Amino acid sequence: MMLLEDKDIIYLDNNATTRIAPEVFEAMTPYLRDYYGNPSSSYSFGKQVHTAVERAREQVAALISCEPKEIFFTSCGTESDNAAINAALQVTGHKHVITSGVEHSAVKNHGEYLERLGYAVTYLPVSSDGTLQLKELENAIRPDTAIVSLMWANNETGVLFPIREAAEICQSKKILFHTDAVQCPGKIDISVKDSGINFLSLSGHKLHAPKGVGVLYVKRRTKFIPYVMGGHQEKGKRGGTENVASIVGLGKAAELALAKLQEEASHTRTLRNQLETGILEKVAETSVNGHPESRLPNTTNISFHRASAEKILVGLNEKGICASAGSACTTGSMEPSHVLTNMGLSQDKAFGSVRFSFSRYSDEAQVATTLEALPKVVEQSRS
Repeated sequence: MMLLEDKDIIYLDNNATTRIAPEVFEAMTPYLRDYYGNPSSSYSFGKQVHTAVERAREQVAALISCEPKEIFFTSCGTESDNAAINAALQVTGHKHVITSGVEHSAVKNHGEYLERLGYAVTYLPVSSDGTLQLKELENAIRPDTAIVSLMWANNETGVLFPIREAAEICQSKKILFHTDAVQCPGKIDISVKDSGINFLSLSGHKLHAPKGVGVLYVKRRTKFIPYVMGGHQEKGKRGGTENVASIVGLGKAAELALAKLQEEASHTRTLRNQLETGILEKVAETSVNGHPESRLPNTTNISFHRASAEKILVGLNEKGICASAGSACTTGSMEPSHVLTNMGLSQDKAFGSVRFSFSRYSDEAQVATTLEALPKVVEQSRS
């Protein structure tokens, strides 16, 4: 099998994963090659590695405006999501979880698993534009509610939930609150300072760091029981020898995401709007899924009516263009997107929907090439 190189493709699937930033790769390299000591060791060779991990903790803490001691490194966003929910269930002893009907599979499938174990899970509905009404949350809270877990930004549509307001509601009712903010860094401000957020999840590979490293923010004085038992790493909050090089890379990526926030948001919004406008003008029977304003600047999800998203993606792939029909974690499923069906889309429109997502490395030439290719690709998929 011939391996494609970055120069051979137009990559418009940045909500699935991102390329590692050159600065991140450079920061990681010494810890893959030279500084390989165990950060828990007592000798200097290990302690200097420990110092690098703590520096990364500070960089991630700065990204979300919290204290470094509230940051704990995990293997991915999925682990962080699961850890937060499991901790709340164990700490409170309660049997009820509230989430939404459009969550990532990391929370959705966990909720379904908990139901099989006898827990009660409420899945809040969303409006036709993908937004969440806070009244639905208030009405769903019960005396036995252990935690509310809501994504900050939807991975398929980019639609934003009113996370700070939802957290305030939970705080007023003494309910733990978790948000999956995996899609947010470098796109919107995700400061947790003075918020009611108890737990927040991040994943390295969504912000130009490597795969296999994530973050769980645990608010100070929030009780927490470890999900991964083992040694005393991460102050006893997460066992297992730290993935040092990736943690260092994540720290650098967090620093870049914070420094480039406004620049990257403006850049990706411009490209997204160019692509979106071009598609609606050039391709008949198309519509945008999700709220037109309250969404991530880099994301658009478009329904090509009477078309197959699978066939569109195959046609784009033949031209070296990468997009997706939803979450990469559900690729291969024959079911329509649960996000889109929960928004009320018909199966026909849901099966014909394609997500395009941009990054700081996307450019106008990629948009132009995609717009040139799409009309014929869609026409062929409809035939």
